[in-house]
Amino acid sequence: MHIVVIGHGMVGHKFVETLAQEARPGLRVTVLGEEPRPAYDRVHLSEFFSGKSADELSLVEPGFFEREDVVLRLNAKVVAVDCDARTVSLASGEQVSYDKLVLATGSYPFVPPVPGADRKDCFVYRTIEDLEAMQECGSRSRTGVVVGGGLLGLECAKALRDMGLAAHVVEFAPRLMAVQVDDPGARVLRAKIEELGVGVHTQKNTLAIIDGEDGTHRMQFADGSHLDTDMIVFSAGIRPRDELARKAGLAIGSRGGIVIDNRCLTTDPHVYAIGECACWRGQLFGLVAPGYDMARTAARHILGTDAAFAGADMSTKLKLMGVDVASIGDAHGATPGSRSYQFLDERKQVYRKIVTSDCGKYLLGAVLVGDAASYGSLLQTALNRIELPESPEFLILPDGGGAERPAIGVDKLPAGAQICSCNDVSKGALCQAVADGATTVGALKSCTKAGTACGGCVPLMTQVMNAELKKLGVAVNNHLCEHFPYSRQELYHLVRVEGIQSFGALLERHGKGLGCDICKPTAANILASVWNDFVLKPKHASLQDSNDYFLGNIQKDGTYSVVPRMPGGEVTADGLIAVGQVAKKYGLYTKITGGQRVDLFGARVEQLPAIWEELIAAGFESGHAYGKSLRTVKSCVGSTWCRYGVGDSVGFAIALENRYKGLRAPHKIKFGVSGCTRECAEAQGKDVGLIATDKGWNLYVCGNGGMKPRHAELIASDLDDATVVRYIDRFLMFYVRTAERLQRTSVWRENLEGGLDYLKQVVIEDKLGIGHELEAQMQHVIDTYACEWKEAVTDPAVRRRFRHFVNSEQGDDNVVFVPERGQIRPADPIERRRVIPIARAA
Repeated sequence: MHIVVIGHGMVGHKFVETLAQEARPGLRVTVLGEEPRPAYDRVHLSEFFSGKSADELSLVEPGFFEREDVVLRLNAKVVAVDCDARTVSLASGEQVSYDKLVLATGSYPFVPPVPGADRKDCFVYRTIEDLEAMQECGSRSRTGVVVGGGLLGLECAKALRDMGLAAHVVEFAPRLMAVQVDDPGARVLRAKIEELGVGVHTQKNTLAIIDGEDGTHRMQFADGSHLDTDMIVFSAGIRPRDELARKAGLAIGSRGGIVIDNRCLTTDPHVYAIGECACWRGQLFGLVAPGYDMARTAARHILGTDAAFAGADMSTKLKLMGVDVASIGDAHGATPGSRSYQFLDERKQVYRKIVTSDCGKYLLGAVLVGDAASYGSLLQTALNRIELPESPEFLILPDGGGAERPAIGVDKLPAGAQICSCNDVSKGALCQAVADGATTVGALKSCTKAGTACGGCVPLMTQVMNAELKKLGVAVNNHLCEHFPYSRQELYHLVRVEGIQSFGALLERHGKGLGCDICKPTAANILASVWNDFVLKPKHASLQDSNDYFLGNIQKDGTYSVVPRMPGGEVTADGLIAVGQVAKKYGLYTKITGGQRVDLFGARVEQLPAIWEELIAAGFESGHAYGKSLRTVKSCVGSTWCRYGVGDSVGFAIALENRYKGLRAPHKIKFGVSGCTRECAEAQGKDVGLIATDKGWNLYVCGNGGMKPRHAELIASDLDDATVVRYIDRFLMFYVRTAERLQRTSVWRENLEGGLDYLKQVVIEDKLGIGHELEAQMQHVIDTYACEWKEAVTDPAVRRRFRHFVNSEQGDDNVVFVPERGQIRPADPIERRRVIPIARAA
């Protein structure tokens, strides 16, 4: 049997892969691809602008098409299909016969019929060739506009921003992502995207594109306004590529698309259609997971296996420009009698909504913007019709007062629950794989393929694996790595109790092998936490990651940032002048950070010691911006200046920062101190937060921003200064002792058995009887503190580490900067290829 596949995109390749897994004698496959390259990952296409190559985006495993029974022909454009003769005609004039034909022709971008849409430097966003043309245009442009505010449009806006352009999104609808997100969610999404520097223009109907005055083009809108830009990218939706099927006389849906049945057969019993070109029961599917389902169905039917396509859940979760967005099921509450529960935090820009049945027992849909961590459990709850808890609103409300959220555990999922939609892997298949000996996520990926496509199912897959291991009586492995059969907490106690002073001694007593990039920096962190040794001592230096090794954060161009400590955000005029003089002398980019400090970017490695010396001479110390340690203590001006202030937030912030500035921890730590309940220092979003009242200080713990924001919890109220310090000493040292590797205080708290009540008992009531011991440990850190920059510049052996070349004092000539807003920034790859760089590091 000869099978011909027209189209070698993601879905076409999934079809060929499925056939190859069940190879049958006499089965031959010819794949006709119109593009000049094999199938690649369009889901992550925007990563091309972040440096990912076309080869890295490829979905074809090396050697896949070296087999005799599968042939891939590129640049093979099909122009006609003859269903009676069972042949396809190529643009070259060649004809290829088939026994079974699979149409995987995909879709094409819709370009609105706007006069001027075909002008030079107007693009669509579909193929790598499109992206290469955009990249060339971007090298000579300042601004770019995306027409379309849907999923792909926002991805495209990110691409423009990655190219260094001022990016804008123009959308005809009144909100972004109108299909997936409701009005409140869209407002949060818009605020987050505008915060990232992307202009958003909704309810804009483009009438024409003409010559611009402040750019190559001018977009004229129906409301009389206009927008000038150098590049325009159309991402206003897709249309199925069904032209071959139309000409061949196959049935076409009312909105386009090749009509298929449950077996993915068209109206011709020898022709199948899969993916975005197919129309099933009047529906078109623009996501890859349904396309993969169709590909598997068609392949299995051809092989004689019972298979049926039963539609697909169109729920989706993705990260747009760093913003989590998810939509599940009936997100808009269109079901008659449905109810909705909504949570909106405009300060943190988080929106969550669930839609339930009229009886309140079943989840019908959800919208998540800004925090989509609960997507996996909510999706499974909806898909498997799992009964909701009595108070479903707590599924989306933030933690508060130590109360635990009701959880939908993986045990409640049926065996048939689909965990990985990309590769059609059920919970039952994962459980069977665990029973057969797959006891790690890597092993599960290898034998089931779950988590190997988009990766969105990996957290839920891990939960299933751990739950199944516990059922089988197998202890869930929390070992740090293959070299140490201990968790980070257990290693910490071994180091402390046995007085271990070096990684070599730790490895000799409790490990095996030579160590790795997981256990080495973890051990270095533990040793620093316990003994507070200088991290670049010979016995510790080789263990550090890049940032700790060079006492600065490495940037994308290979230069480093320098962040001097400014306790509480306070700095004198002379201090500011000194920082400015250093920045000017070494040509550094300067920025005020969110932690109320000045960040200096662009320092080459050989310049670091000289820069540090000048800052030290001006009275500054290392800000530990590179370390898993205390970063900043943010403060408002408090009672010193503010008419509302009731506490000296600046003075106390400075005292706290100077106290804890040498502490190494499992992860970075941030404080906030507010002088009143107006909360200008955002203390309730920090690992440790203090808010002044007329009775003293309220102490909050375990909050953070970042990828998964968490509101801090009140652990004690109306405290005097001494009591606050005592409680913080205990809290921080208890965290350092018991947290896992790279675990923020927020995650540590969420995994702490007993929750906030237990933490109060340990820190405040001294339930474990270790309060004085924790305070003494902290005092040791304070007593042995030394500025790491100063130690580095005064030790000749350490100072010699700061050279680009081991055998030369020469700097790195490949560091290239370009001017922007009166300062510098790293040149992008296109700018680097220019004959004459605009600016080069001094």
